[in-house]
This record gives sequence, structure tokens and C-alpha cells, in this order.
Amino acid sequence: MQDREKSRGGREYRSLVELPEEILAQIFSFLPMCDRYSVSQVCRSWSQTMASPSVWTCTEVRFCCYKLSCMGQSEAPALTGSCSLLMRQKMSGSCESGTEDPGFQQFCKLLRKVQRLKIVLSDLKEINNRNTAIKILNYATDRDNRLRTLCVSCTGEFPLFYSGEDILRSIESVCLNKASGLSLREVDFRDMPFTLKDSLIRNIARRSPDLQKLYINNQTLVCNVTAETIKEVLALCPKLRVLGVFYASLSEKVLSALLEPQRPPFSLLELYCERTDKYIPAISKEFWTSLCARHPLLSVNTILNHTLPAKKILKILQPGIPIKNLELITYTYLVREIGFVAESYCSTLEKLVLQTTSSEELNSALISLALCCGGLREIHCYCVVSQDVVQAFLSSCPHLWRYTLKTVKEPHPWRCTVLR
Repeated sequence: MQDREKSRGGREYRSLVELPEEILAQIFSFLPMCDRYSVSQVCRSWSQTMASPSVWTCTEVRFCCYKLSCMGQSEAPALTGSCSLLMRQKMSGSCESGTEDPGFQQFCKLLRKVQRLKIVLSDLKEINNRNTAIKILNYATDRDNRLRTLCVSCTGEFPLFYSGEDILRSIESVCLNKASGLSLREVDFRDMPFTLKDSLIRNIARRSPDLQKLYINNQTLVCNVTAETIKEVLALCPKLRVLGVFYASLSEKVLSALLEPQRPPFSLLELYCERTDKYIPAISKEFWTSLCARHPLLSVNTILNHTLPAKKILKILQPGIPIKNLELITYTYLVREIGFVAESYCSTLEKLVLQTTSSEELNSALISLALCCGGLREIHCYCVVSQDVVQAFLSSCPHLWRYTLKTVKEPHPWRCTVLR
């Protein structure tokens, strides 16, 4: 207590070893996984501090690509990410014995203290990375775990014909393990571009009755999550208030569960629209009106993919939808659609992304949009526009803080302008 009182009084410490445990724990919480293990080996005091729950509350584990570089006469991995060779070796174990390092295995049990876990795989071709990620997930969901948020992100190049079956199977196995006591509050698979199955989503919902946020709008080519599965999710998870899903997985019958009087406020619906939506009926204006009356604070974020038939766009975008973020990634003429957006979503729209074709008509439509949608915070148009368009958004949208509006062609990728 005496040291802590002195620290509040501005005491200067000569070394990190002298810092109070709560300050060290805060510092350690910013370290990547492999560095946490190294720090825990420094001394007994740091090892005890590493076991503090505050170190592990929010943990992100990254598995990045690495390259071989010459070091003298030998070759050694030069790591570009936070998952070092040490970590892969410790988790993979000895090739001869097939066992993991006992010290590191004991250290990984601390992952049971994690409440918010994000696993980032940026090199799926490296099978050791995938296997280690699966082990990390198993440790974090072991018996007596505290995990409440799970986010899995996979980027970079995929192996040929790879569909993520090993990762998806491990997540489902975790959900089927009743001994773990797992009960999630948030699941985010938006950056995990593998085709999700009904069984996985149903098992997540069955194990997590207190689930509040579920994002499965991962923009894959095929949507295999049926409307019946989403209906079951809404029934099993009465506290769900945020849902990201393919438009093809919804219907008025499914969403009618949100109209029930005992349903708590629903705040966000994220929709991904693609080619299969041409086979299903669009949700009507009347239903959206009823849904908004039942949940007045509801916001809707929508992405329309280029595979969606153009004639379906304005059938999906009904006037009664409280659109907050809208992305029209269609690569088609969007003059009529932009006029509709300006008229229908002027009071709710905060972000608009357009992939379209330049024209004088487009410039006029964008100027009208700027005049109508004063609440816009972001506008990104990936085609050349006039200087008048840029000026219209700058002068008519006081909350605008980021935009991509180019008056001449530039090499891709186009960088946005940040105002503040």
C-alpha cells in the first residue's frame, strides 16, 4: 500500500520491476501472445502478474505470414507478425515426441481468463498457423472459461480448394463440448470468408441463450444458412439485439419474431444482398414500417453486391427502412437509385459507398444527395466526379469527417480524405 500511495504522489521508479502489479498488468495486456509468454518467464513476480485477469480480458492473437531470410550460413524465419516462431514451436511441440512444451502448455491455460478473443489468420496456406489457432481456441474455451466474445478473421491468400473446414469444425466442436460451460454474448464471423452451415449457427445459438450480437454476413459466394435457422436463433436467443445476416436468410415470417411484445429493443440489422435474392420475395414496405414502429431505435446497414440483378435493387431498398450505412457495389449506373436514397433515407443515412460509372447525371444526383442528407459522415464514390460534387458535400454535410471523391483518375487503391 505504501508503494501505491507513493505512485499516486508521482514517485519515479527506477525499473519496471518496481512498478505496482496493477500497472504492470495494464502494460502486459497490450503485448501479443508470444511476448506475454516471454515476459512471464522473466521472474516470479511477473509470472504472477501475468495471471491477472485484467491482462487477458481482451486478447487478440495474430498469425501472420513469415519469410525466410539468410542469417550467416543458416536460414531463420523473419517474422512479420505478432505470432513468432517460438509460439508456433511451443504449440506444435516436438516432432519426435509429439508433445507440447509443458511450461507453455501451462501458460496457455491462462487463456481461460479471456473474455473477448479475436483470432486473426493472415496466412491460411501455413497449416501450422491454422493448427495453432485451433489450439488457442480450445484453450480459451476450456472448462471454467470466461469467454463472452469470439471474433475470427481470415485474410490473405487461401490454399487451392481450401474451404476452412478445419476451422469451422473446431468452432462447432467447441460449441458441442458441454463440459466447457461456454456461453457467448457476441459472435463475429464477418471476416471469416467460409460458407457457414446451419448446424454451426444452430449450435452456437443453443449453447448461448444470452447471445446479444451475431454477425454471419461474411460475404461468401454461397449462403447456406436458411431462414429456418435464423428463425430458431431468434427463438433460442431472446436477448439478441444485433444481427448481421444474408438477405436470403430472412423473410417477413422470420422477422415477425421481432414484433412480439416481450421482445427487448432491437438495435441493428446488417444485410448482405447478392444474386440469390432474385429468387426470394422482398420484405415489404408495410412490414418495415411495422418493424420500425416496434423498434424505433432500429438501424439497418446494407451492402448490395454486384451479382444482384439491377431490377432487384429498388425492391429491396424500401422507403421505410432506417438505413444508416449503405454500400451499392454494383458497377452499374446508379442515378435513379441515388435519387431514391436521397429522398427515402435523408434523415438516417450516415455512410454511403458507391461503385458506379461517371456521368453528368451522376454529378447532379450526388449534389442533390448532399443537399438532402445533411447527417452524412462518410461518402465514398469510386468513380471520377466533378469539383462541384466535392464542394456540395463539404458545404452541406457539417458532420462529414471522411470521404473519397476524386476529380481525376488516380492509381488504385484510392485513399480517402480525413477531415478530422
